[in-house]
Amino acid sequence: MINEINAETEKKMKGAVEFTGEDLASIRTGRAHPAMFNKLMADYYGAPTPLQQLATFSTPEARTILIQPFDRSAMNAIERAIRDSDLGVNPSNDGNVIRCIMPALTEDRRKEYIKMARHKAEEGRVAVRNVRRHAIDQIKKLEKDKEIGEDEATRAEKHLDAVTKKYVDQIDDVLKNKEAELLEV
Repeated sequence: MINEINAETEKKMKGAVEFTGEDLASIRTGRAHPAMFNKLMADYYGAPTPLQQLATFSTPEARTILIQPFDRSAMNAIERAIRDSDLGVNPSNDGNVIRCIMPALTEDRRKEYIKMARHKAEEGRVAVRNVRRHAIDQIKKLEKDKEIGEDEATRAEKHLDAVTKKYVDQIDDVLKNKEAELLEV
C-alpha cells in the first residue's frame, strides 16, 4: 500500500518538475528557440489551435526563427497570434514563411523575465509540496485505520520528505540554468 502511494507520488512530482521545465522554456532569452511558441494558440477555422500543429519552426540564425505554415491560409492567424503574444517580437510575412527576429533584451526586460522565472519555479515547488501533503494525508489515514503501524508511517513520511527534496532541488537547478541563460549577454 505504501509502495503504491510512493510510486504515485513520485510520478506526480516528476510531472510537476517536467511541467515547470516546459513553463520556464517558454520564457524568452536572448537566443531564438521554438519552445518560446509552445503556449501560443492561433484561431484556425474558428478553433484555438497550438502553433506547433499549424507550422514547422526552424532557427537559421541565433536570433531568427522561420515559421513555415502547413496551410498558407493559416499564415495571418499565426502572425496575429505571435504579434498579440507577450514575446515582444514583430513577425514579418513574405507570403511563404513568417520570419521573427528577436530583439536584444534590455537589462530591465531580463530582470522582469528572471522575476517571472522565479515565480514559475515557485509554482512548481508548491505543486510538488501539494503532492507530498496529499500523500502524507493518505499515509495518516492508513495509520488511523490501523492498516499500517506508527513506525511504518514515520518511515514513509521520511521517504516522502527525501523525495520531495530531490524534486524541489531539480526545480531549483532548472531555475538556476534559466537565470544563467537570461543573464548571458
